[in-house]
Amino acid sequence: MTYKVFIDGRHGTTGLKIDERLALRDDVEILTIPDAQRKDATVKAEYINSADVVFLCLPDAASKESVSLLKPDNTRTRFLDASTAHRTNPDWVYGLPELNPGHRERVRTAQKVAVPGCHASGFIMLMHPLVAAGIVPTDYPATTYSITGYSGGGKEMIASYEDAGTLGDAMLSPRFYALGLAHKHLPEMQTLTGLANKPLFTPIVGNFAQGMVVAVPLLPRLLTKPVAAADLQHYFAEYYAGETFIKVMPADATPLLDNGFLPATECNDTNRAEIFVFGHGEQILLAARFDNLGKGASGAAIQCMNLMLGVDEATGLAV
Repeated sequence: MTYKVFIDGRHGTTGLKIDERLALRDDVEILTIPDAQRKDATVKAEYINSADVVFLCLPDAASKESVSLLKPDNTRTRFLDASTAHRTNPDWVYGLPELNPGHRERVRTAQKVAVPGCHASGFIMLMHPLVAAGIVPTDYPATTYSITGYSGGGKEMIASYEDAGTLGDAMLSPRFYALGLAHKHLPEMQTLTGLANKPLFTPIVGNFAQGMVVAVPLLPRLLTKPVAAADLQHYFAEYYAGETFIKVMPADATPLLDNGFLPATECNDTNRAEIFVFGHGEQILLAARFDNLGKGASGAAIQCMNLMLGVDEATGLAV
């Protein structure tokens, strides 16, 4: 069977990656709207309502406008929204199938799925299981920092790194950003983990194209249950047992490091996320490593699409 797919916002970073991945498949027909008609609501409505799946790779307001073009009696067309517009909307299903044992079925049967944010994906993969188990209290003063390749900043940021003849010293260095502490991923990071308060989140962009590590420090003395790093590694291994795209690394991950370093790029061009647990009796560090353009964006979107269409979840995705 061939499925009709419309990518609304095909020329953005995520849209281009989705298009690139789907172009290799023979079970998908990509509906291409003429450039001159991309902003014509009447024409766009025709494409949306004739598609089996619509990917929304647009700013929030534009995503909401596109959803409004769905005919009231159309229960066939299904949406996957890569914007932040619907990630905490209870009428939409959050697009992380591995969230908990029953969530994959919610994604499979949903008409509207919100694709997770890249930074949020790592934080939620690490914190949701621990809050759900009562290991981390809901009022825990959570902090997290995340380093990402510059591709996560979209075309303008990519151009600033790649089109300049010579990068200035400032851009050679990793750079903190969103220092107003109001990053757009914070609402989903709080809602999907069950935390009572938003975490203190500091993202960092580095001088590399793609790849990401999200890190969450934990203080055992503030946890509800007495646990060591090895206990958490064992818990994650059980929680994500059998998952195709989430791999929990061994308790002693030293042999897997690069001379003691944890590079952000080892999962690039895959849909794999790797979970690490480091630490000792007084301090624990959780880390999730994945491709910000893979499990953090287009890969996650296609994984959800596969579920929604009833095809193998890993179709078209590298592990």
